[in-house]
Amino acid sequence: MVALLQVHPSRAQDLLEPDELQTEPALPVCYYADSFGNRCARLVAPPGLIRLTNSTLVRCPDDPDEVCTRARERAVGELPDEMLVYLLNSRYCEVDRLSKIAYELFGHLAPGWGRVQAICDWVHEKVEFNYQQARPTKTALDVYTERVGVCRDYQHLAITFCRALNIPARYAAGYLGDIHVPLRLPMDFSAWFEVYLDDRWWTFDARNNVPRVGRILMAAGRDASDVAITTSFGRADLVYFFVVSEEEGAPLQHLEPDLNQGSTTSRSTATLSV
Repeated sequence: MVALLQVHPSRAQDLLEPDELQTEPALPVCYYADSFGNRCARLVAPPGLIRLTNSTLVRCPDDPDEVCTRARERAVGELPDEMLVYLLNSRYCEVDRLSKIAYELFGHLAPGWGRVQAICDWVHEKVEFNYQQARPTKTALDVYTERVGVCRDYQHLAITFCRALNIPARYAAGYLGDIHVPLRLPMDFSAWFEVYLDDRWWTFDARNNVPRVGRILMAAGRDASDVAITTSFGRADLVYFFVVSEEEGAPLQHLEPDLNQGSTTSRSTATLSV
């Protein structure tokens, strides 16, 4: 089994506690970096129930996701070699099948930040959020056709539109708590996407479509297939999972009492049983 449950290496300097995977029963766990730079935990699971748990404390900026309306698109010929993969088809992002639609909807808009934001606005408005309509095989084309899905579906469609317009875009998975958000819902792992403008990656979120505080990246890749929280080589049924990302010092309605240590940082924890 391979698990991508650790905070992304790009946030390692923000960790205030160790971020190591715990297993019940106790098993040897080794780590490696995949081709996208994600930290992956590898273990051999015995028959029967296994519980995976991790919890850590992360220093987060008080400001929401950065916005730069002046950020520019780069011509394909000027992109770094490693960006080209984020322009291509992938498992859930059928760029070739949605290219014509992308140009009809967004091709007339000025390149740059504003065009990416227009894609987010369109997907956010046209797609209905519904957990009951989630399925692991749903692709960007399915989302465009059905107009319903969960957070990963919003991001897959937005990513595909961006790639069709020659804007490198990648899928991101991580923690996104309800920090500074009045509506509190049962938590889950979250998905957003990142776009390469000028010379760096920028965060966009077609599901929420507003800058948020406390976003913690776990893994990034071409689409959800590259950043699955667990990949099992053999049958493994997920029977339970519990996810929390909360600001320390706030009323922690989702956490057990011993996790409330009263700081102003963000604690993220996940428990899975398979």
